Amino acid sequence: MPKMKSSRSAGKRFFKTATGKYKCGHANRSHILTKKATKRKRNLRQTNHVNPSDAGRIDRMLPYA
Repeated sequence: MPKMKSSRSAGKRFFKTATGKYKCGHANRSHILTKKATKRKRNLRQTNHVNPSDAGRIDRMLPYA
């Protein structure tokens, strides 16, 4: 039986925690930052956790995570 392939794009975006949840970065943090408030940009730096309803899809994309 061959190994399953991981989705490389998902592997770069999502990281599994010790409790089995997934961490990821926030959206809206890459460009057009001048019009966004400093407080908003600061809060976008914090880690974001994937909603448990979406975690099953990431489990399929990352079989060895």
